[in-house]
Amino acid sequence: MEILPLVVFLCGLVVIVAGAELLLRGSSRTAAQLGVRPMVIGLTVVSVATSLPELAVGVVATSEASGSLAIGNIAGTNIFNILFILGLSAAIRPLPLKHMSLRLDLPMMIAATVALILMSLDGKLGRFDGILLVTAGVGYYIAIVRLSRRERAKIRKEYAEEYGQDVLVEKGKPWSILRNILFLLIGIVLTIFGADLLVSGAVDIASVLGVSDAIIGLTIVAIGTSAPELATTMVATLKDDRDVAVGNLIGSSISNILLILGIVCIVAREGLDVSKSILLIDLPLAAAVSIACYPVFRSGQQVSRTEGIVFVSLYVVYLSILVFVRA
Repeated sequence: MEILPLVVFLCGLVVIVAGAELLLRGSSRTAAQLGVRPMVIGLTVVSVATSLPELAVGVVATSEASGSLAIGNIAGTNIFNILFILGLSAAIRPLPLKHMSLRLDLPMMIAATVALILMSLDGKLGRFDGILLVTAGVGYYIAIVRLSRRERAKIRKEYAEEYGQDVLVEKGKPWSILRNILFLLIGIVLTIFGADLLVSGAVDIASVLGVSDAIIGLTIVAIGTSAPELATTMVATLKDDRDVAVGNLIGSSISNILLILGIVCIVAREGLDVSKSILLIDLPLAAAVSIACYPVFRSGQQVSRTEGIVFVSLYVVYLSILVFVRA
């Protein structure tokens, strides 16, 4: 009985890695054929898709009157995305950043985390808060699409140099576009299915150990639902093709708050109760991590190996405190 959750966990990991490979291939080629940057696909389609496990966890948590797990999952996932996944990617290979990330995405991530804290000050997130968050999310994605349209001429030249003319020649062929979109969709399905297996195994282990909902949400569930982002980023890092991965990490952190948590707040009839520990510790920490990214990202428009190692080390410290002090 004790081995089964571990087997489920490992099976989920294998499925996620396979899905990440297809997702990365499909998104990069689809972006090339549509004439947009891979980062735009990562910030929109991929980030929303890989955030679906967080949505599933949030909806289930509200149905079981466990708001702390839903909010803790979002806070924990965003901290894990930036400190561990982005940090690990940079530690392996310095992580270059596009101008749009500094101009739009990073400020939006900071604004979303700060807004979430302000909305949570009364100890509850209600339906009106959810509507505001979702509206801001829709506005953000509209802004991404508009900005991407202005860069298409420059992007076509980049793709001609990186992929060769074959992708651009195939641009008008419906079968080619459909094939790459199919790779993207299969990759998304596999990563989500793998994440579900991974989370199921992890939660079973945590329940046996008697860990609280908030801690489960901040640690095991947060890490498990971030598995698609982790797999996508690591595969992209090893292939040195990280536009999709960077966009996915930043986009997922934004989507988790604006769209995922926003929808969960709308669905929750009685709203979500915000525990004091999450309000006083984890949400401010998520905001601090986002704000700390600004000077790091602007220093040479990249995250260096040293900065990546520091990010990972900070996450290890945070996780240790959660497990050994707050559990």
